[in-house]
Amino acid sequence: MPKMKTKSGAKKRFRVRGNGTLKRAQAFKRHILTKRTTKNKRQLRGSTSVHETNVAAVKAMLPYA
Repeated sequence: MPKMKTKSGAKKRFRVRGNGTLKRAQAFKRHILTKRTTKNKRQLRGSTSVHETNVAAVKAMLPYA
């Protein structure tokens, strides 16, 4: 049986934490940041968990995670 392939876009965007939750980066922090307030940019720092409604879809893209 051949190995299952991981979606290459998903492996760049998600990591599995030690407790099994999925870590993701905040959206809307890539470009056109000049019009955003400093407060808004500061609150988009760091990482957060994948929402519970999307966990199954993300785990399907990461078969060995």
